[in-house]
Amino acid sequence: MHPDWLSNAYLVADEEGGSAVFVDSGAALEPLQAAAERWRVEPELVLRTHSHHDHVAHESELGLPVRIDAVEVGGLRVDALPTPGHSDDMVAFVVNDEAVFTGDTLFKDSVGGGNFEQLRRSVMDILMKLPPDTRVLPGHTEETTIGREWEENPFVRVWRGIEPEGTEPCRVGREEATLVVWSPDYDGGGKAWVRFADGRDAIVGGSKVERG
Repeated sequence: MHPDWLSNAYLVADEEGGSAVFVDSGAALEPLQAAAERWRVEPELVLRTHSHHDHVAHESELGLPVRIDAVEVGGLRVDALPTPGHSDDMVAFVVNDEAVFTGDTLFKDSVGGGNFEQLRRSVMDILMKLPPDTRVLPGHTEETTIGREWEENPFVRVWRGIEPEGTEPCRVGREEATLVVWSPDYDGGGKAWVRFADGRDAIVGGSKVERG
């Protein structure tokens, strides 16, 4: 994990002495390269969740093919699920039906910002359809599971209809709005779903919201 951006990069191998891939490259590569040596694996490619700088910063240093689609590498079977919303090119990678790398679409207790309707569909209609025990390895900070986020993620709970929408007045920039959901976020600053007076919904960083 990058100490400033809090962005994750991963190394995934099928077995020691087997095949491996990187997922994103925005964090320090040295620990991953050391793990590759320890596991006696030679990474073959990079899976890119999306092209924002904090996820591709060291991609050129790896000198490996970059994939954004389904692929098989040794014993790794990777499915690619388009999950637009945070960015148009966002892809979630499901590896061997065990783990999903969600980029900046789904985090522990939170979701990414971006196009509201696209993001909601990507979370609810794609990611939440995965088995509950699927490990979620997000683009920032802590690991979670699909089942945990189905039960505990504040955005998901409101989208499911098991929690009411919030009604607290707030301001975002110079606009009056209603705070529909407030949640923790990976950077400690909070994440908010707000609704403006004209009916627009948006997911924004907590630092942009004036409460009280």
